[in-house]
Amino acid sequence: MKFVSTRGVSVAQSAAHAIVKGLADDGGLFVPERFPSLKESLNDMLNMPYPKIASLVIHSFLEEYDYDEMLNECEKAYSLFDDGEPAPVVKLDDGLFVTELFHGPTLAFKDVALTFLSYLLRRGSDITGMKDKIMILVATSGDTGKAALEGFKDKEGISIMVFYPSEGVSDMQKLQMQTQEGKNVKVYGVKGNFDDCQNTVKEIFNSKSVCQSLKECNTVLSSANSMSFGRLVPQISYYFSSYCDLVNSGDIKMGDLVDFVVPTGNFGDILAGYYAKQMGLPVGRLVCASNCNNVLTEFFQSGTYDKNREFFKTNSPSMDILISSNLERLLFELSNRDAKLTAERMASLKATGKYSLTDLELKQAEKDFFGGYADEEECLETITNVFDDFGYVSDPHTAVALKVCFDYKEFSKTSNPTVVLSTASPYKFTQSVLKAVSGKTVKDPFVCAQKLLEETALPIPNQILSLKEKERRFTETISKEQAVDVVLQFAKEN
Repeated sequence: MKFVSTRGVSVAQSAAHAIVKGLADDGGLFVPERFPSLKESLNDMLNMPYPKIASLVIHSFLEEYDYDEMLNECEKAYSLFDDGEPAPVVKLDDGLFVTELFHGPTLAFKDVALTFLSYLLRRGSDITGMKDKIMILVATSGDTGKAALEGFKDKEGISIMVFYPSEGVSDMQKLQMQTQEGKNVKVYGVKGNFDDCQNTVKEIFNSKSVCQSLKECNTVLSSANSMSFGRLVPQISYYFSSYCDLVNSGDIKMGDLVDFVVPTGNFGDILAGYYAKQMGLPVGRLVCASNCNNVLTEFFQSGTYDKNREFFKTNSPSMDILISSNLERLLFELSNRDAKLTAERMASLKATGKYSLTDLELKQAEKDFFGGYADEEECLETITNVFDDFGYVSDPHTAVALKVCFDYKEFSKTSNPTVVLSTASPYKFTQSVLKAVSGKTVKDPFVCAQKLLEETALPIPNQILSLKEKERRFTETISKEQAVDVVLQFAKEN
């Protein structure tokens, strides 16, 4: 299968080239030339363990990779998760389920893809014959950075640099990144918000002078953000596995429609659900849950994307985003794959901060998506209520999704079973969760974790307990204007 750019200027590329390159030369995102159908394989998946489902899904796009080797790598990657289960489904109530995606090495859903991406990159380099070193450049709103650092640490021929908003992540998220081990890693806080970090990374990728300077160091850039198809494609798998789990448990019958509610920032996680639907999974609607930075909610309600609004720092920092990069892939599909129009809309976003769908495109989007949001008070209230009603402890991102889920069910009167994707461990956001379940405010994150254990009996993950003894290696904060200099210096050192 070939991959094309959403902006249409770059020529079609092989899967391996798309994985290694990350972003197309024209600034667009790589998308598959077609969607493979797995509808006839659904019954077979019912008897498959997660790594085999993942291999089937991923290989349907990346056909030039060896299937048996891919299965072996999936098994190794997902053995790093609790009980070897990357996406267990928990039943809260009749018709209401949570897929927990935070049982990996860094306690966030990003682990599902980033424990596997290093293999895709290394093998992709071999397939394309590329001999240069790869530098992974990552902008993170909190979870991607740590998951990418952990996934790529000490990998031969690969280095990784992460930029995070210096005051825009939780204490635990910051501590996870600042204490990262590995000889090939570097982390910087950036003065600004996530959009500043993301825009800076995009500009570096698109800078011919930077790329030439890196080439002189025998280095090429690649991405571990969900802008990279290699990050996106493993995420499709847990939609299939969640559906199969519901069939196997007897909660649904094969062919029943299931709605998925996804806490959304950069639009990659929910886009993976859209791709799963295009591949034949019986998905009803994909409910896009936002926090106070509700640019996506308004987009799905009005058809206009407008980032010209106040930016809020919230209890769910991984969703504090006003430019949702992966939405470009959806625009490409809604426009009937009109690359010229997609490029014009991205140019308009850069120039004016906004663009609009046609009425026909909006109607099509409304068939597949619903947008809703929860403010800060509603988020904390939902953590409280869900714990009181179901005995379930949710992090703020999951709480946003649960609140929007309840609103959506009341609004739509749908009878479809609903799966909420839970994207992070509550222990990554201890202050917010503890305040919600107990009313207590504790500044020290480790004392806070102990208090949360006492209140909820939810065990503290070892990944959190071990942080207390680790050295803070990366505490430097830079301006976005300094980013190019530190990237080039890192390339020379590696």
